[in-house]
Amino acid sequence: MTLRVLAAMSGGVDSAVAAARVAEAGYDVTGVHLALSKNPQSYRTGARGCCTVEDSHDARRAADVIGIPFYVWDMSEEFDREVVQDFVSEYEAGNTPNPCLRCNEKIKFEAVLDRAVALGFDAVATGHHVRKIDGRLVRSVDEGKDQSYVLGVLDAEQLKHAMFPLGDCTKDEVRAEAERRGLSVADKPDSHDICFIADGDTAGFLNRRLGERPGPIQDEDGNVVGTHKGSHAFTIGQRKGLGLGGAPDPRYVLSIEPVNNTVTVGPRASLRVDGIVGRRPVWSGGAPLTEPTECHVQLRAHGEVYPATVFQRETEEGPELVVRLAEPAKGVATGQAVVVYDGDAVLGSATISATSRTEDTETQVQ
Repeated sequence: MTLRVLAAMSGGVDSAVAAARVAEAGYDVTGVHLALSKNPQSYRTGARGCCTVEDSHDARRAADVIGIPFYVWDMSEEFDREVVQDFVSEYEAGNTPNPCLRCNEKIKFEAVLDRAVALGFDAVATGHHVRKIDGRLVRSVDEGKDQSYVLGVLDAEQLKHAMFPLGDCTKDEVRAEAERRGLSVADKPDSHDICFIADGDTAGFLNRRLGERPGPIQDEDGNVVGTHKGSHAFTIGQRKGLGLGGAPDPRYVLSIEPVNNTVTVGPRASLRVDGIVGRRPVWSGGAPLTEPTECHVQLRAHGEVYPATVFQRETEEGPELVVRLAEPAKGVATGQAVVVYDGDAVLGSATISATSRTEDTETQVQ
């Protein structure tokens, strides 16, 4: 029996080639584009975002060339609830969320997959640069384009129904193949930035949603060195935009306290952390690591990989992930994901809820 595959088509070159490869392999393929905004003009136009007006037209043209049925699914309500509102509330809580990661988790591999399975599809194919080997998520052969980090939130059941046709090739090879296939998106630039912030001004977007809330900027000793218009406009490790001229050395955001609306700044050396705690751990590559295990972790998309000891512990609030880095990392923000690897294979992930430095690691992560 031929497998029925739903190909998620964003309007970019990657998803177009992925859909073409799946169709060429003999599967029964249907293309779908996700409409994520009730008012598409409020999202980006041109090539800067991934939710543009033009993208739906590009996806439809690609489906016509491939020769597969094509539909547009309105998922704007789910997107606003699960991604946009979550983005705002996380910043309000002093965290730094990753909306693309959240979209993969809640929209592309939860809402879409649930609907696809209900409609009788066996799998969902996407253009992500990542491999699936023996049921495990594995880094792409194109290290510079690898997207295993932003898919580290997926669970084993979601991976079971996922197909990633592009993990065995480079982005240059994808573009060359698109040109050979006659796909008009062959030279289309990659999307970037946050698609639902049309002007790229994250601080302004948050101010419009949350309002300005002036408060103090203080140093590590509690001395007030400046003011801000809202702690939600800052992220750990931020240097620019603090409005703190005259200091002999650069100062960085060390912590954000939303309750008293205080931003603490200090030298770059104070950004170093070697203890991390993560909430809501997800294990896609096997059973939870309940004993300290040596592996590697990645703390941001396309970021450095760190050797670490990792284990899951039980608390009154539920399981949490404990990470002890073999060497300190800088600028680790709560709200981001920590993804755990065994070599190139993803074991699991969690959302960073706390960090600590060597002097207080014992009390934070044991």
